[in-house]
Amino acid sequence: MGFWKNLFSSSESITTSPKSMSGDPDAISNETRIVFSTERDIDLYELEELCDAVGWARRPLRKVRKALQHSFLVVTMWEQRGVKRRLIGFSRATSDRAFNATIWDVVVHPQFQNRGLGKALMKYTIKKLRSEDISNITLFADPQVIDFYRRLGFTLDPEGIKGMFWYPDS
Repeated sequence: MGFWKNLFSSSESITTSPKSMSGDPDAISNETRIVFSTERDIDLYELEELCDAVGWARRPLRKVRKALQHSFLVVTMWEQRGVKRRLIGFSRATSDRAFNATIWDVVVHPQFQNRGLGKALMKYTIKKLRSEDISNITLFADPQVIDFYRRLGFTLDPEGIKGMFWYPDS
């Protein structure tokens, strides 16, 4: 329980010490921190590498930059070892800035999945939206991740409202 308490207190990082590769308990291990940020200065090529790692289709970088600029909230998750930093997670949200927000582009690097970090990323994103008094949070989920979002409290069409989409003819 201390992990989650630390995560959502005033601190915005998690510190872990990986086991020494030599197996010697007295050996000095590199301290690893998982750091969350809402800074928008993101290397788009690093973000593209993250999205590639999970198999997402590439999107034009000019459009990704525009999406980031027009998002209400951008959250990044970093693995930090000493001075080295690596982007391992990302999410963003659009909003009317009063009542509603929609979460988009949630991604966690495959090497960091199944460790609770996706859950931590989502909880951090929701916490930031709630701190802006946003009360209605939605998202779109691929079928293979619906259970993940259900465990975080999201429900499918709670009032039977069916979303509709318009796509240009290709």
